[in-house]
Amino acid sequence: MIEILLTALWLMLPAYIPNSTAAVFGGGRPLDGGKTLKDGRRILGDGKTFRGLIAGTVCGMLLGLLQMYYMSRQTTIFGIELPSFGAMPGALLVIFALAFGALLGDLSMSFFKRRLGLKRGAPLPGVDQLDFVLGAWVLTYIVAPSWFTANFTFYVALAVILVTPLLHVSTNIVGYFIGVKKEPW
Repeated sequence: MIEILLTALWLMLPAYIPNSTAAVFGGGRPLDGGKTLKDGRRILGDGKTFRGLIAGTVCGMLLGLLQMYYMSRQTTIFGIELPSFGAMPGALLVIFALAFGALLGDLSMSFFKRRLGLKRGAPLPGVDQLDFVLGAWVLTYIVAPSWFTANFTFYVALAVILVTPLLHVSTNIVGYFIGVKKEPW
């Protein structure tokens, strides 16, 4: 059980970091340029910016590269064999897909939240905690289906789905208290 949990966390690290770093380093010009759709609502809103998208992707990739560096020196942690992102250059594509896909998942749900009439920061339980996981998984499966299915086994995927909401809520609370998030969810 510990091995499955550690594997899940290790594989998801490049996808876990982009949203929080996008919030920290974001700001500036919104991705939607302030435009609205026929429904009169913003496409994404002011919280989704070019700087956040780039910074989040870069930070997720840097973390993945640090993981690869660690793997070049040590393949275990606490005696548990860690999974690899693959050989270069394919590993870069996997890491990029995890990081960028996480942000795409978050962007997609922001789009749908605007269509539902929810304002920026309004909670949508379940969706808020897993939208980035779905985005990361879909994009990673598209670019590296064999790697994805070999690593995200049923139990590893289940561990991600169960542990991610707990991590998401706790990191959002920390972000709220240090002033980088306006709401604690």
